[in-house]
Amino acid sequence: MHQAKITDNLTYPEHSKTHKVFFGIAIVGTLASIIGLFTDTQQFFFSYLTSFTFFVSISLACLFFVMLHHITRSEYGVTLRRIPETFGYLFPVFGLLFIPIIVGIFLGIDKFYLWTNEELLASSALIAGKTPYLNVPFFIGRNIFYFAVWSYLGYKLYHNSVKMDETGDWGLDTAQRKVSGPGLFIFSFTLAFASFDWLMSLDPPWFSTMFGVYFFAMSFQVFFAVIILMVLYLHKKGLLTNTIRLPHLHDMSRLFFGFTAFYAYIAFSQFFLIYYANIPEETLWYYHRLEGSWEGFTFILLFGRFIVPFIVLIAANAKSNMKIVGAMSVLIVVMHFIEIHWIVMPTLHHYGIAFHWLDISTLLAVGGLFLGLFFWQFSKNNMVATNDPKLAASLSKH
Repeated sequence: MHQAKITDNLTYPEHSKTHKVFFGIAIVGTLASIIGLFTDTQQFFFSYLTSFTFFVSISLACLFFVMLHHITRSEYGVTLRRIPETFGYLFPVFGLLFIPIIVGIFLGIDKFYLWTNEELLASSALIAGKTPYLNVPFFIGRNIFYFAVWSYLGYKLYHNSVKMDETGDWGLDTAQRKVSGPGLFIFSFTLAFASFDWLMSLDPPWFSTMFGVYFFAMSFQVFFAVIILMVLYLHKKGLLTNTIRLPHLHDMSRLFFGFTAFYAYIAFSQFFLIYYANIPEETLWYYHRLEGSWEGFTFILLFGRFIVPFIVLIAANAKSNMKIVGAMSVLIVVMHFIEIHWIVMPTLHHYGIAFHWLDISTLLAVGGLFLGLFFWQFSKNNMVATNDPKLAASLSKH
């Protein structure tokens, strides 16, 4: 009954070489990064952490969206849900990609995770006081748990969705909600603590109780940008043009705009509370990002991640213009990488921006693998959940 209303071809072209192109990019980036590992080991690990966090944050936001979609029994997103489902299916690979970060910790790279430095622990009572949490065995154990949880959730939600396509068993829709309910609860904690571990602990004296929400706001804003760009890419190739239609994109554009404002609210709230409290251990983190050329970088983030997209998209007709929305989506994806770079790199380069070719090579290595695996998996099954009970309502959206 539902399939009769779909006039598009539902499978990604088998002859497409998209995934092979991205795998090729990954190979080139990996080879260059291996050279960098031996020529500038310290820079390699900081660059790799930046690229890793950039891509894993997108998959985390995709996983959150899919679970939220099931919990709320949303109709509008059924036609495009297979895209975030596929991104959320990649967590076992990210678990393997986390191994180089663990290797960097064991190697004791100078300035990487400072809480592993025994001399610093001996000289700083503040950092030493955090060792019950910030220690290598517990750090590794926590991250194994994070990726195990995310991998299970991503696999289960994707597997049930594909199985519903094959069997037409609507009981699986109930199963999706049973997974998503507790999944969202556990996800919120694992996301927050992962952000503490990967990013906040780079500067161990610093702490912010809002950092987990800040990381989520960053990730969920870029999620909408990525999904919009993926849909526009599919439309450009003539795929799903009558299935994921303009009303669906308009909804995504409105949410994109809304979460741009939400991101700015959270980012400013974190800054303002720290500024107002004026506690040295907290303010130094921002101080390092407001000295030297980092100051200009901070204002680039302010304008590029909030002011420009907010002003451009505030008009209703702008959110309906896919050229404008597409341009703003590209801007936010770029700004997301820049912001993670802004969070990570002042730990290594205190007094100013120091872009390195390893920033690009690691981005190509992780990104090429990330997108290559996405398109490889995306082509295995239907691009739309064809037997979802809410599909008819999503298709008839005006």
